[in-house]
Amino acid sequence: MTPEQLITFATVAEHGNISHAAQALHLSQPAVSGQLKLLQEAFGEPLYQRAGRGVRLTAAGEQLLAHAERLRETFRQAQALREAMRGLERGTVRIGASTTPASYLLPYLIADFHGRYPDVLVSTSHGNTAEIVAALDSVDIALIEGPPGQELPLGTQVTPWREDEIVAIVPRGHPLAGSDQQTLAALGAYPLVLRESGSGVRQIVERAFARDGVAMRVALEIAGVEGVKEAVRAGMGVGFVSAMSIRHEDGALHRLQVAPQALVRRFSILLPHAATPSRAASRFLELCVAMQKVG
Repeated sequence: MTPEQLITFATVAEHGNISHAAQALHLSQPAVSGQLKLLQEAFGEPLYQRAGRGVRLTAAGEQLLAHAERLRETFRQAQALREAMRGLERGTVRIGASTTPASYLLPYLIADFHGRYPDVLVSTSHGNTAEIVAALDSVDIALIEGPPGQELPLGTQVTPWREDEIVAIVPRGHPLAGSDQQTLAALGAYPLVLRESGSGVRQIVERAFARDGVAMRVALEIAGVEGVKEAVRAGMGVGFVSAMSIRHEDGALHRLQVAPQALVRRFSILLPHAATPSRAASRFLELCVAMQKVG
């Protein structure tokens, strides 16, 4: 007994005629008759009888029909789901994102995606770059700051994405607030407020200070962009954040570009199982790439 035989049996019972059922199933009449014969042999007793030009179910056939109809309905629902996913009418996409893209890019991407595919469920997970890379097995696509920086699961595709500038921030009344640029040597003369270990911003800042041979006086390590900004407002020291994170500041913070060499990094898009991505993940990747092209 096979699912195909049960679906054929349910269709024959619905039409009451083998020829009509064959047309509905896009099979030949001998193929339908052959499946019914095999099903009947599997049960060891008649499931239907000839009745004029049609067929009539036996008592055993009536009992089997309820199961066959449920199976056929489940199959139809699976077919409908397949067709919906082909057109991306339904489905799920799980997105992981590190702090900066999660806060300042992902909301716009999700809004665009939802406008195009309103019935696709979007779930998100946030963390710093190291945390998102470590959790790649639980997402369909990930947006991170900078290169992954560690070994990735086999089959993961890395796509370089948008550029982002890291800037220093100080309170408006700070001695360095009178200019728009400062060297790392000048910034390093003050206490620093840094993101937690594993942060993409912190990695960029530490490499820049090491490159220029400037010592770092770390006054505070704190998780999250908003934590850095609040600590700087409180006078804890000079902070470093993505320029995106202070686009809508109220004027309490002053941004300083690092001179003479700006701290620029590139975000990356990670696509686990790149050889067989879901349609939803592929469409979301296309939106990300389109955003990059328009700036």
